[in-house]
Formats: sequence, structure tokens, C-alpha cells
Amino acid sequence: MLRAAVCLLPLIACAASDQNWPAWRGPLHNGVSPNGDPPIEWSEIKNVKWKVKVPGSGTSTPIIWENQVFLHTAIPTGKKLDPAAAKPETGGPAAGALAQAPDGGAGPRRSEAQGASGGGMRSQQPTEVMRFEVISFNRNTGSILWRKTLREELPHEGHHGDHGFASYSPVTDGEHLISYFGSRGLHCLDLKGNIKWQKDLGKMQTKMSFGEGTSPALHQNTVIALFDHEGPDFIAAFDKSSGKELWRTPRDEETTWSTPLVVNVNGKPQVVVSATRKIRSYDLATGKQIWECAGMTANSIPSPVTADGVLYAISGFRGSALLAIKLAGASGDLTDSPAILWKHNKSTPYVPSPLLYGDKLYFFAGNNAMLSCFDVKTGNPLIDAERIDDLQGVYASPVGAKDRVYLIGRNGAAKVIKNLAKLEVLASNRLDDRIDSSPAIAGKDLFLRGHEYLYCLAEK
Repeated sequence: MLRAAVCLLPLIACAASDQNWPAWRGPLHNGVSPNGDPPIEWSEIKNVKWKVKVPGSGTSTPIIWENQVFLHTAIPTGKKLDPAAAKPETGGPAAGALAQAPDGGAGPRRSEAQGASGGGMRSQQPTEVMRFEVISFNRNTGSILWRKTLREELPHEGHHGDHGFASYSPVTDGEHLISYFGSRGLHCLDLKGNIKWQKDLGKMQTKMSFGEGTSPALHQNTVIALFDHEGPDFIAAFDKSSGKELWRTPRDEETTWSTPLVVNVNGKPQVVVSATRKIRSYDLATGKQIWECAGMTANSIPSPVTADGVLYAISGFRGSALLAIKLAGASGDLTDSPAILWKHNKSTPYVPSPLLYGDKLYFFAGNNAMLSCFDVKTGNPLIDAERIDDLQGVYASPVGAKDRVYLIGRNGAAKVIKNLAKLEVLASNRLDDRIDSSPAIAGKDLFLRGHEYLYCLAEK
């Protein structure tokens, strides 16, 4: 009964789910490819369908629709400017000055050309003009089908040493490609690379200049963009065909890196955003806030997931938090209310988002290769922060397919485990590249974006 009344709203029809990965957490927004069957084993010489060098840098997740793989990247142009005197360049198709204050997925990456300082320190002011692009690759060969420059300018602030300028992932419905670059605008293209509309939303001033990275959401005719930073915040909805702004709701938040999630509650779509101060839900049609709930940690990055009428929100910087929130009848302030079905307060992730696979919720501890798996019905641990050998640090979110879970380390090492109540390793793999981006699965293909290369892995 509850499953029918409250459910996740799939981005695409189930018939297309088996071959596509249209958003950064997949067709069901939970990290699962329902009909995918990627390889269990791979290396630099085994089960590599193709491997191509990616221009520039970025950590957005590959998005797959039929024969195309879409990727965001930021490319140094070699043009140096004095940041104190420079004005934003507008050499790309998105010409026009940006307005002042009125984005996982997110994954970090270091690039010396981008002027990042690294660690927890404030980043350096950029001095090099960057070109912000979306690239379409041929899914079968890895060849570039088209490239589109959406903006060319000197970034107004830098980023964390492990982050970058292209951490937002695009989203598609098979007709529209929504590309969000935060301070570099919201863009809608067709799948041939033609720009349909563009919007400037302003310049973000992120916490400690750590960088931007919340991806857009797309449901039916509505595009949702989040603009949380260290200034005036808002969440806004746009018509996907025309770009017309449908509503804009102010928010009181710190910089947010999680991605909005659309859910259906009693037949009405809501958009839920997990953030540092509050988890909030809004009416998708009007933007009116429906409920809120405190309980996340600082620097909230992981995106929430949902199933069977329950939302699972999680974060893990300077503390640990995991809340299971009943959606049916939720309104007002849910903090410490009976709507909180269960909670957990240790070994939760900082950067990686969780994987919700059936009745199991998988997540890492901090950015470390220590894996937990919880029974979502009871809130009891099945795997409790067990170390995954060989993986050295984790930013990539786990993904699942064919009753297997894929775990990727920053050092290019990977483990494939069974979707079980205990840790059972099926395979250990390694690539030469470092990997911070979350994987994507489409059909029999597994896509991994490294610091240098984009891999398509498939059994041969």
C-alpha cells in the first residue's frame, strides 16, 4: 500500500532504464542500474571496450543516453588575467555579464592550472581563463561526436585542492540535455549540441572557496536548480522547453553540494534537498516548502535516496548523521518527531553518496574505504564499517547492478562485491588512472572517468 502511495519518481520510463544512465545517480536516482550487467573484472588490458583522453579536467559523472556519453569539463585556455582588474570573459555562446548573488554526486579533482591550494585551506584566486564545455562521445567507439563551449571566462574564485571547476553532472530525458555550471549558468541543449536556452543565476561565493557541484534535477517538464552558497540562497524551477522561470524560493543555508531529489508523495511530486542546516521538501508545482528536518552535519555533500515511502539522508563531516524519514503525512518541522523512523550516528560519508539497493543501504565512512551496509527496514547494520582492501580513499559513490555492488577507490583500485548481508568480494580490479568521479552503468557497459581518461568497460 505504502509503495503505491509514496515512491521515487523515475526520471525516465522503465523501458529505457536498462540501456541509459540519464542522471548522476542513474535512472532511479539511487545508484542502481535495474537491468545493467557490466563486467566483474577489468584492467588496463582486460575488458576495455575503449579508453580516451578527456580534454581539460572535471569530476562530473558520465551521463549515457543511447549512443551518446555526455561529460562536463573545464579547459585552461592559456589566457592569463589579473583577477583584480579582470572582468568575466564571455567568448563562449553564453555571452553576457553575470549578475551578483542571485549544485555529488560532486567529486573532487586537483588541477594546478586551476590554481587550487588543496587541503582545507582557502583556495587561490584563479588567474587563467577557463573554457566550460559539454562533450558528447560515441558510446561504441569513444570518438567525440560534438563539443559545445557554454562559457569562457576567468573564474571569480578558486576551489578546494581536490575539487575542480566541472563537478556538476548533466541530466537528460533523451530530448533535452540540461547542463548546470552554477556560476557559469544553466543551459539546455538538444542531443546534437544545439543550445535551446540559457540562464545566468549569479555568482556563487562558496564556503572557503571550496568550489561548486550540485547537479540539476529534471522531472517531466520541470528543471530544478539549487543555488546555495555564502550569500542569498534559493532553489528555482524552470520550464525545460522554454527556460521560463516557474518559481524561486529563498533558502537559509550554507554552501550545499547535494543534488535535489524528486519524490511522489500521495500522488504529488515534491523536491527534497539535503543540506547542512535543514533537509527540506518543496511542492514541485509551486515551490512552497512542505517540511523541514534538522540533523545533518556540516558541509553536506551526499544526495538523499528514497524507497517505499522513506527518505534516507546522510552526511559525515565533523560528525556522522543518517536519518530515515517517513514521507507520508510529513509537514512542518520533523526534527525529533515520529516521522524519524530510525537514525545512525557513526561512519557516514563525507563526499560519496549512498547506494540504495533493494532493502540495503551501502555507504562509506568519511572519504575512507570502510564500507557499511544497513537493513533499511530495521536500521540494523549488516556490514559495519569494514575496510575494503586496496582502495586508498574514496570520493566515487558506489553503484549497483545484477546483484553486484561496484566500489571504486581514488587510486584506481576497485572491488566488486555481492549484494548480500555480508561482505563477499567477487573481484579486485585496478586501472592506472586516479578516479574521483562516480561510475555510470548502462546495459553491459561500465563507464569510469579518471583524472586523465574516460573508460568504457565491457566483457569481450
